[in-house]
Amino acid sequence: METKKNFVLDTNVILHDHKCIYNFQDNDIFLPIVVLEELDKFKKGSEQINFNSREFVRELDDLSSAEIFTKGVELGDGRGRLHIVTDQEYPEELAKAFAEKIADHKIIAVALNLSKSDKKHKTVLVSKDVNLRMKAKSLGLECEDYKTDRVESTDIYEQAQQSFDLPGEMVDRVFVGSGLPVIEVKEMEGKVVPNEYVILNSERSSVLARLDATTDTLRPVRKQKCYGIEGRNAEQTFALDALMNDELKLVAVTGKAGTGKTLLALAAALAQSKTYSQILLARPIVALSNKDLGFLPGDEKQKISPYMQPLFDNLNVIKRQFGAQSKESTNIDDMQHSGQLVIEALAYIRGRSLNDTYVIVDESQNLTPHEIKTIITRAGNNCKIVFTGDIQQIDTPYLDRQSNGLVYMIDKMRGQSLFAHVNLIKGERSALSELASNIL
Repeated sequence: METKKNFVLDTNVILHDHKCIYNFQDNDIFLPIVVLEELDKFKKGSEQINFNSREFVRELDDLSSAEIFTKGVELGDGRGRLHIVTDQEYPEELAKAFAEKIADHKIIAVALNLSKSDKKHKTVLVSKDVNLRMKAKSLGLECEDYKTDRVESTDIYEQAQQSFDLPGEMVDRVFVGSGLPVIEVKEMEGKVVPNEYVILNSERSSVLARLDATTDTLRPVRKQKCYGIEGRNAEQTFALDALMNDELKLVAVTGKAGTGKTLLALAAALAQSKTYSQILLARPIVALSNKDLGFLPGDEKQKISPYMQPLFDNLNVIKRQFGAQSKESTNIDDMQHSGQLVIEALAYIRGRSLNDTYVIVDESQNLTPHEIKTIITRAGNNCKIVFTGDIQQIDTPYLDRQSNGLVYMIDKMRGQSLFAHVNLIKGERSALSELASNIL
């Protein structure tokens, strides 16, 4: 039986998941006092990290007593104890390597001191900051990333839809629309989940199909045009089918730059403007370089405008299919003016109940699992939520291909009757865009 461990938490773990202290089983947790000082800097604001900071401090307030600074407090049945460490002693070996006493180094100091004072239990520093982990490892400390919401592998989210070679009679049954119970197809046993899209080939024909979650039957997927946009390849055809299917209330569309993720989602939403009273397009604001909101001129809407521009660009692509004076372009403008079509920063949907709404969340690879959950739990009656993203282009420092909210959501939802995922492979933006995406 594995002995208990002592886990020292970095600030970014709490900002990532404010319930993290309950995910270490019966091991003890040590929280350096400098972490509370850092959390204090994040308590104001409307972003998810600000919410997590406030929620954790409230949780800590409910748990805390004088013992939290001495022998720690119990976290509940089957869990260890939580300690707040106020000892600010700076070990000599740390001072030699990193003389500057910044917050990161003070957290390492706590882990070093604990590893020396408690030889019976292994001390592990948990941080989502790769650089901090490297510094700590250089001093002989054991370090880990926060693994609670990590998926094992992302291979499935970067591959084309599965293809199967079947007898011509089976493929014909799907093609004509009569359907094919998947129980009859031994080749698919254990390989295909409900609402998964597949390509069926025979010696004389092929057909695009989806495994219907309700009937466990393979159904044909037909090409369709949505507000002037139609699929140029099999994956785009699959995506439009999922985006237009009213039974699928949660859809994920992944793919590299230029594969048409956002354009397809937007076209499908506009094609269903009579089904939903509002279309909501949202993106997380992830600042690049020093161009944070505080450094941009103007009011709130002017500040977020640069971040929302890609969504407006996709709207303009759709408008150009019809011409500036067309009825369709005028309809899009009217929807924007009336508030039926809304483009805004993702932070502003917190607390809302999304009823009768088609929601598109773009660049969702930059969201944490908790942020994804927060968005989905906003869904009310007649609400459809679409997440688009490219897991190769993550812009936030503490997320990676295995811990971002998009892959976490796909991993947990795969096979559920209300969910479908399509991965787009071939770039359709331009030959140059496809070339750059593949070789640069």
